[in-house]
Amino acid sequence: MKFGKEFTSQMVPEWQSAYMNYNHLKILIKEILIFRRLQQNESTTSYQPNQPLPSKRSSRKRKVSLNRAFGGLSNRHSVNNDEGDEVILVSGIQSSSDVDYRTVFLRSSDDAGQSELAFFKRLDEEFNKVIGFYKSKVGEMVNEADELSKQMNTLIALRIKLEDPDYCGSSRIFSSRFSDVIQESKMRKEQEMVSTDILNDVKINVENPVASLKTALSKSRSKSGLFNKKETRDAEQKLKQAFIEFHQKLRQLKSYAFLNQLAFAKIMKKYDKSTSRNASKAYLEMVERSYLNQSDEVAKLMESVEAVFVEHFCNGNRSLGTKTLRHKAKTDMHRVTFFTGCFVGISFALVVAIILMIHIRKLLNNSKGRDLYMTSVFPLYSVFGYLVLHMLMYAGNIYFWKRYRVNYAFIFGFKPNTELGYREILLVASALSVLTLAAAISNLEMDIDVKSHRTVTELVPLGLVIVVLLIAVCPFDIFYRTNRFFLIKCIWHCVSVPLYKVTLPDFFLADQLTSQVQLFRNLEFYICYYGWGNYKKRDSIECRGSSIYDNISLAIAIIPYYIRCLQCVRRLLDGEDSSQAVNGLKYLSTIVAVVARTFYVQKKGLTLKLVAASTSVVATVYNTYWDLVCDWGLLRRDSENPWLRDKLLLPHRWMYFLAMVVNVILRLAWMQTVFDFHEAPFLHRTALVALISSLEIIRRGMWNFFRLENEHLNNVGKYRAFKSVPLPFSYENDKHL
Repeated sequence: MKFGKEFTSQMVPEWQSAYMNYNHLKILIKEILIFRRLQQNESTTSYQPNQPLPSKRSSRKRKVSLNRAFGGLSNRHSVNNDEGDEVILVSGIQSSSDVDYRTVFLRSSDDAGQSELAFFKRLDEEFNKVIGFYKSKVGEMVNEADELSKQMNTLIALRIKLEDPDYCGSSRIFSSRFSDVIQESKMRKEQEMVSTDILNDVKINVENPVASLKTALSKSRSKSGLFNKKETRDAEQKLKQAFIEFHQKLRQLKSYAFLNQLAFAKIMKKYDKSTSRNASKAYLEMVERSYLNQSDEVAKLMESVEAVFVEHFCNGNRSLGTKTLRHKAKTDMHRVTFFTGCFVGISFALVVAIILMIHIRKLLNNSKGRDLYMTSVFPLYSVFGYLVLHMLMYAGNIYFWKRYRVNYAFIFGFKPNTELGYREILLVASALSVLTLAAAISNLEMDIDVKSHRTVTELVPLGLVIVVLLIAVCPFDIFYRTNRFFLIKCIWHCVSVPLYKVTLPDFFLADQLTSQVQLFRNLEFYICYYGWGNYKKRDSIECRGSSIYDNISLAIAIIPYYIRCLQCVRRLLDGEDSSQAVNGLKYLSTIVAVVARTFYVQKKGLTLKLVAASTSVVATVYNTYWDLVCDWGLLRRDSENPWLRDKLLLPHRWMYFLAMVVNVILRLAWMQTVFDFHEAPFLHRTALVALISSLEIIRRGMWNFFRLENEHLNNVGKYRAFKSVPLPFSYENDKHL
């Protein structure tokens, strides 16, 4: 792999603009070569035999002397090239708070001299950009280390206070930089005095809603000093995760410095090779003497973090601590691809078998039997079809996110190296597809050949649902347990809204739920069909003709939007973004439209029809505008890309305009699923419902890509490459420690 591609692949995606622009500098070197060839061609055509060649040596000497005089004004960081004639002078000019590195090119009178001046000017800009970014990030790491040290002091004091037996062998209290420690020979009494002083103004941050309510209703815990061992263990887990995340930041920052130094070395060698000059030595000596190479703060912080982590979170087991801190890169397993291919092939074979069975045995010729099957059995299996389609769209999203370097694992907050790739998602989707199709074909086979077992036949879909649910909640470490529990946690946060702080995975999942209204309605049908015994005679009239069933169906359509509305309210109260109030009104408008449409269907009347139509139009326009402008960040008239964003990931702008048009069209299909318009002469009503619901899932899948692209670009604009880990302790004042 060429260095340029390898350099890009190893970048922190959110810091990409802060890295040295290697590709642009390569282009400038190519322009130097082109300009040189043009100059040589011009000099050859204009040369006269009787005219002596112009001497450049004297002008070069004058230029060198002038530049040396200019270089003498610089500070002691000046670097010279002693081998042969000088090509460049590199100097670091000290400003009020920083060093500005500049390169003086001494051969500007040569062929392509002006283009080489432009190259070194851009090279200096890139180097100063890298130095400035690195310094700012090192400063952030130092401040974060101070905060972690403060938190660690509190945890150690809390351990001493509670007389943790696991802690008796060690009693370090760390200073603000993990370096200074109180001597281990201090008496226990002195330690308890220090602990009491540290814990005076400390509160334990709690995220459990019940604990939050207790804390809000009770007096300050810090004044009474009542801390229990469970709270200490929870605080320890939080702080452990904070140390792991902080170590990861330090590793990425160290990699940033190394990669950029390597990039400057590569580009200077390429310059020397292309121009037959010897300028790399002088420039790289300056790079070696710069803060980028000489600073050891990151290395010291890494050593300190590892020492603290090993001693206080791994009981002195260095190999365990190193393994925990330094996650190995995730590798793709060939067996995943193999089994995915097998399951996909089996799925296609089962689809063909079902089609042939229906055609040969003429199962759909009987209109009455067909209606019974479509209204009673088809909705039971369509649940799994919706799930498979949603997973396929998610797998496609992951593929393109990875292709365009969208850091979806960081955005969603997955634990390192536990996120599922598109291959794993395809494996799960294809396996579920095989189970569903096998159950459907067995249902058809038993229904035809074993007439006496019709009741058993109808229980096949229910058995499949039970199997899927058991796998989803299986506590054993199989079938991607970490991801299953992550999903269950997000679902619980959605159900418990607004008791929990709303994070991106929570409201992203809630948005997915708004596109699965028909799936939830089919689950309602499951409960009615099997709970009331309708499966024994394959009759769904009692379910669908009940007013209670219709009211519950209305509530199911409203609940996902109600959850999103409450999430917006919680985010507004947390002070995240004032626009959440407008976002909440968007979901409220959808709820009003659904209710209005339902009343119109039940009672009819011109007034209700006008109300339903107007609320539907308002909700559709409102949702479409929010999709394009707020969620996707498009329709910016004054941007660098008219009517799009300033920064785009897709290579062609027409893709964004096409996506906007498709979103508007599919949004109208979404209104069909919500407002219950389902009439078509060429399709059975149940099949039309499934088709429209599938179109909404496809629209949501497309929405997911652009929504996360916009989130990624926002993170890039703010260089947010790491998740914010909640710290376990808060302080009423900052006087202690």
